[in-house]
Amino acid sequence: MSVNYSLVAARSRNHIIGRDADIPWQVKGEQALFKKITLGGCLVMGRRTFESIGRPLPGRISIVVTRQNDYKPEGCLVAHDIEEGLKQAEASERPIFVIGGGELYAATLARAQRVHLTTIDLEVEGNVFFPQFPTDAFTCTHTEHFQSNHNYCYQIFDRNQTEVP
Repeated sequence: MSVNYSLVAARSRNHIIGRDADIPWQVKGEQALFKKITLGGCLVMGRRTFESIGRPLPGRISIVVTRQNDYKPEGCLVAHDIEEGLKQAEASERPIFVIGGGELYAATLARAQRVHLTTIDLEVEGNVFFPQFPTDAFTCTHTEHFQSNHNYCYQIFDRNQTEVP
């Protein structure tokens, strides 16, 4: 299946995206950036990511990927593997954003057309990582620096056309 989708992730300098079921930082403005990127789109996320958010996000379709057959969060679609989740997202005819967690990023990075990556200027402890990023397969097409309680850098990486999976 060839579905056009983007990854959206925030990571620390040491590539941490989570500690257990939580994001290990509070950065002013970073969530507003996430909303600006994803509003109107279709979000594909793992169960633990959904549970850390706690609800479907307004103005977006939420698809939760889980192995639990009886999992039915209110206001969300459910898929039992990433291919099913991406197929449901494609049917929405909206921009598709994979928003985590670590397992979904690892499973989808190789075929993503775009990566929206925010790097928080922190080193934190955690146990969920953003996967090794194949920088030779992507070109950075946008960089923006933000000053906040913790500074951060937002970058857009587009897949090189010669690297289409």
